Amino acid sequence: MAKIVGVKFKNTAKVYYFAPSDGSYEPGSGVVVETARGMEYGTVAFGVKEVPDEEVVQPLKPIVRKATRRDEENVKRNEERTPEAMKIAAEKIARHGLKMKLVGCEFTFDGKKVVFYFTADGRVDFRELVKDLASSFHIRIELRQVGIRDETKLLGGIAPCGRACCCSGCMSDFKKVSIKMAKTQGLSLNPSKISGLCGRLMCCLEYENYYYSDAFKKVPKVGSTVETPDGKGTVVSNNMLTMVVKVKIVGSDGQEVYKDFPLSDVKFRRGNAPEREKEEIPADLKEIVKEEDIPFLAESAYADACRPGNPKDTSVEEISALYRSLL
Repeated sequence: MAKIVGVKFKNTAKVYYFAPSDGSYEPGSGVVVETARGMEYGTVAFGVKEVPDEEVVQPLKPIVRKATRRDEENVKRNEERTPEAMKIAAEKIARHGLKMKLVGCEFTFDGKKVVFYFTADGRVDFRELVKDLASSFHIRIELRQVGIRDETKLLGGIAPCGRACCCSGCMSDFKKVSIKMAKTQGLSLNPSKISGLCGRLMCCLEYENYYYSDAFKKVPKVGSTVETPDGKGTVVSNNMLTMVVKVKIVGSDGQEVYKDFPLSDVKFRRGNAPEREKEEIPADLKEIVKEEDIPFLAESAYADACRPGNPKDTSVEEISALYRSLL
């Protein structure tokens, strides 16, 4: 077993492990640790505890010291320098005519380097900008390009649900999300309903996807024929939370009746349940994509991190045309 202390940086949710040096560590207290970027100030997420050796990447770096009053003042001083640094950097970016959006900056704990975060549509030649910034700050300058999801994580905000964005609060890493998750959960594919502040699919689509994926294998497929206590009928919808199946039954008089049945009362061939892993690739997108979905899908495809590595350069318009050709 290995003894560890959990430490977080810059109010992020991700916890890093460090070896305790001496004494106890109270959650929320400040510590100074050594990282790949040098000495850094962090906040204790949890005190000393033992975990299995396989959960720890050895060797663990020890906590250098508990934060002193001088360390706290140093952190506060760096934070006070940030707004002015952002203002100066924004002015110089405009002066150089660079197509980049400045989204944040931070000074290292020792104040010997400042890191500027920015977003841009493509690669930006900022060599002259770095020289200009270095002449103003007289310390090391680093410019780091981030994606649009990282921008939202840095800036924060209120998500459509009314809570703070998951990426800037409770999430330690970005999870892979897809349109398929929204479809599996029976959500509207309207981009405005399933997109976060960043304009990408909401991270929370991943939270309950494992449950819905498993539930889909247990229920009959919509449109299939099933046997109920009231006779044969056609499945209209499935409630994945209550596991209730809505069935349309045609009576002897020809009238259609819609009834809800518990899944246990419905008999059907398991072959009716959609096997998601075995679905064939459709010949077109008529049953999957609507015309109003195309702008969102095209922009998401264009913003994909793998696009610059494609053998052919493209545009949002070309991708939109490709989608329309499959409708």
